[in-house]
Amino acid sequence: MIALEITAGIDIAFNEQGLVPAIAQDSVTGEILMVAWMDRDAFARTVETGKACYYSRSRKAAWMKGESSGHLQIVREIFIDCDGDVVLLKIDQIGGIACHTGRRNCFFRKLENGAWVSQFEPLKSESEIYGERK
Repeated sequence: MIALEITAGIDIAFNEQGLVPAIAQDSVTGEILMVAWMDRDAFARTVETGKACYYSRSRKAAWMKGESSGHLQIVREIFIDCDGDVVLLKIDQIGGIACHTGRRNCFFRKLENGAWVSQFEPLKSESEIYGERK
């Protein structure tokens, strides 16, 4: 197993399930694109490849962002917060789409007058990105 000690004895504080939340932020604009989970292997793979890799809680497996859609995230910098329990990835989003719904980011619904309102439409449909899913 790869040691994840980053600097000055500060380790990433993975939770009881062995996971840590990871925020993907556009390295140029500062826009928050998505939030996902990482386990130790996904974090190590991210560091080794320079491409964002996450852990799917539903599939119970690591996945590289963009491996099926082509919308890779190239990691420019990696930070942890003051408690070491959140990872921040400053990334370049290939193809301009971070959300599986075909939008620029996953935060497209805004609470307005007690209702969630979509702030922008998809750039591509899910079927254009992934093909017809079974």
